[in-house]
Amino acid sequence: MGSTVVQLRAGDPLAATLALVAGVALAKTIRALAPAIDFQLKWPNDVLADGAKCSGILLERSGDSVVIGVGVNLVSAPDLPDRATASLAEKGAAIDRDRFADALAVAMADALWTWRQEGVESIVRAWLPLGHPVGTPLHVSEQALDGYFDGLAPDGALRLRRADGEVMLVHAGDVELRRPVEEGT
Repeated sequence: MGSTVVQLRAGDPLAATLALVAGVALAKTIRALAPAIDFQLKWPNDVLADGAKCSGILLERSGDSVVIGVGVNLVSAPDLPDRATASLAEKGAAIDRDRFADALAVAMADALWTWRQEGVESIVRAWLPLGHPVGTPLHVSEQALDGYFDGLAPDGALRLRRADGEVMLVHAGDVELRRPVEEGT
């Protein structure tokens, strides 16, 4: 889809939380242009439609600049061996690329303003109803941790509730959503 550069300013929240900003902007865009698509944000940087990845966000920092790259499968999706993928067109939404890009630019400017003026806590509040539900089983690859999604901390970190009840904060990592274990299996 494209990239945008954010010049960090004194007083800005942590740069890593821009993944949540971009996720909120992307969700707002999809909801506006494809309201029939059932999707959710996966912490910190993916959009899933019916459990299949249809978009991703990547941050790259250099000095006081952060490049936010957004990829959206508008027309087609790559066939990946390790995960299900989908396009918005496959889900019933034929959206013109330029129209999507224009709407995303407006939503991104709005979310960035909120991040700067109201803080990351406001972005976290906007992200939570768009994300995977509390109680979703998760696996964090880098730390080989399993647990359950327990919301987000005020700074945007993932709250991972372990089987013993301990809640750990995860600030970065590749998170895999797991299927809930059904009783009797």
